[in-house]
This record gives sequence, C-alpha cells and structure tokens, in this order.
Amino acid sequence: MDKRNFISATAGNTGDKVRSDCYVSVQIKNTGGIVIDIQSKVKSMYGRHMHNLTERILAFFDITHAKVRLIDSGALDFVIMARLEAAIKSITASDKSFLPDFISQNDYPSQRDAFRFSRLYLPGNTPALMLNAGIHKPNGVILDLEDSVAPDKKEEARLLVRNALRQVDFYGAERMVRINPLPAGLEDLKAVIPHNVHVVLVPKAEHPEDLVMIDKTIRNILQDNGNDREVYLMPLIETALGVENAYMLATSTPSVVAMAIGLEDYTADIGVSRTPEGSESFYARTRLVNACKAAGIQPIDSVFSDISDMEGLTRNVKASRNLGFEGMGCIHPRQIKVIHKAFEPTPEEIGKALKIVDAFAKAREKGLGVVSLGTKMIDPPVVKRAQRIVSLAKQLGLL
Repeated sequence: MDKRNFISATAGNTGDKVRSDCYVSVQIKNTGGIVIDIQSKVKSMYGRHMHNLTERILAFFDITHAKVRLIDSGALDFVIMARLEAAIKSITASDKSFLPDFISQNDYPSQRDAFRFSRLYLPGNTPALMLNAGIHKPNGVILDLEDSVAPDKKEEARLLVRNALRQVDFYGAERMVRINPLPAGLEDLKAVIPHNVHVVLVPKAEHPEDLVMIDKTIRNILQDNGNDREVYLMPLIETALGVENAYMLATSTPSVVAMAIGLEDYTADIGVSRTPEGSESFYARTRLVNACKAAGIQPIDSVFSDISDMEGLTRNVKASRNLGFEGMGCIHPRQIKVIHKAFEPTPEEIGKALKIVDAFAKAREKGLGVVSLGTKMIDPPVVKRAQRIVSLAKQLGLL
C-alpha cells in the first residue's frame, strides 16, 4: 500500500482571533476520489467557489484521491492557494508552484534613491496585516520571513509572501522582503525574487562576501526567469562585527542602496539593555551613518518599539535625523505620519536652502568662484546640502 495513504499535513491558522486566513488539513489517499469539507461563515455565498478552487489546486498537483478540510476565517484566494500548496508540498515534495495572477497595480519599479523615510514591518505568515498596509502610505512595506515567523512556519510564509507580492495592492509602496540568515535565506530568494521584489533586507549582515553572493544569486534567479530588472539590497547591521565592517558592507556591491541598524539584536550582542536615550548604541549608529555617507547610500535607523508613545517617537525621530539618518523602520501604521513629518525639511530649512541655492546660481552667472549670502561665505558642502533640501522639498510637494 502506498505510504501516502497514512500521511496528512496541515497549514495555516485558525481560532477566534484569526482573520483573513484559513486552516487546511490534507490527507492524500489511494482511493475514494476527492472529498472536500469546508467550514466557513460565508459558505452559503462562497462555499462553491472555495470548493472549486480546492479542486483546481489538487488537480494541478496531480492529486486524484484526497480528503481536504478547510476552515475559513475570511481568507482571500491567494491565501487559500498558499495554505493548500504548503500542505500538499509537505507531503509530495512537488517542485511545482500554483501561482495566483499578477495584478497590474503591482507592476511598478523602484529607484536607487527612492524615499525610505518609513518601512512598515509585516509578519510574513499573517495575511490580515498585509491586506490594507499600503493604505497607510508607508514608503516601503517589509514582508518579513525572519524573526516574525516561527521556525516550523517558514515554508508556509514563503508561499504566502510570494502570493502576496503578486496579489496585494500596496499602493505604490516599495516592496521589501526580509529574508532569513544564510543559508536559509537562499530558499527565500528562490521563492520571492521572480515576483517583483524591489529590495531584499539581509539580516545580521557581517561579511561583504555574503552580500556579493546574495546579489549574484538574485541576478541568476532573474536571468532564469527572463527578467533584467533591478533588485536592491539593504543589509541590516545587528551585531558588533557588522558595525565594525559597516563600510565594507556598504560598498560590497552596487546593489546596496541603504543600510539599516537593528538595535534590539545589537544591544543583545554587546550584552547591554536598550534604553530610550540610546547612549549604549550611539557609537554603532554614528559609525553606520558615517559608513553610509562615505559610500553614498542611505542610512536607516532602527524601529521605535513603544507604539503608544507618540511623543517619544517624535523625539526619537528628530534625534535620528540629527545624527544623519534618512529613515527608520516602524512596527505599526500609526507611526508612519510621525516619522514622515519629522524627516521632512521644515519651512525654515526650505527657506534658508532656497536663499543659498539662489545665491549660488547668481554667483555662477557672474562667473564667481565664491558664493556669499549677505556677509557670510557659503562653502560648497553647504550649497550641496541646500540643493538636496530644495530637491527633496519639491519631490515631497512642499514647493
């Protein structure tokens, strides 16, 4: 008798607090045909559709005899597809992929110098938090396959994130995926790279050669799929060694466009507690900023973990900006507006920058090598900073 007759597998989540998800149980048999049991509060309206979808997925994987139980908690099709595929693959080890259609709203590129003021973390195995994330207008969304996913749920999360990249409208946000540390991260890349990822976040980055290898792997995957678009890298510095190697990491490959610091892991690595004042991480943060500026990429600060303290967040973002950071992570949508406001140039900064840029233009018209504003001489770095502020203000619609 085929041993598959005794093998069953489950995937997904169920319970009173679960929403926009489902739980599936699949048992592949030798006889009996297809038996599908659907439990859903909306079964009268969508039961037939879920039944047909389940049959299509089973047929795609060449399964003719199986018992399937589907407990629905408001799951959309792409979630059901991912959960069923995960359960089936854990039994059959199939290398086929049942892909949902790619919606046109997700067909947009990113840019090397895109705004990255805010990046909203979304747990990779929790579809409910993905569905409306783009409405809050973060600059980027991070579909996380690392810390937020339990070890025994990694494969499920890969399939769910893959499907979300194809089906969830993120309203123009940069689409980021945080992979697992190597070597598991290579499996993450295989799953998600063909599906329009903009930026790959590399956790616990310490060695430049790892980033080179990841970059090469991404390019090979894209080539195998007939795609020549750009996928950028954002190393996450989370250890003492990573801090010491910051500049080498920042310059390891042209695909690195930003580098972020993760202070929870960093403070644990050096054996101290993270404090609101941040004195214990001052060296690491300033070293990362300096490395990024020297390499010409964006320095990104860590998350602020107290989602109820908006005043504390405002102070934290202002301090971050004063250190030279150009963005930070966020773990709740309510943090996004505060972060954006704090990183925007102020009216006073814009006004002063306009005066400097105007003085620079007039000096060039006169063929002067020296720029002055009133009685003050303006150095070239000051002009460059003013030009950047004006450009930023125009892009943000502040001018």
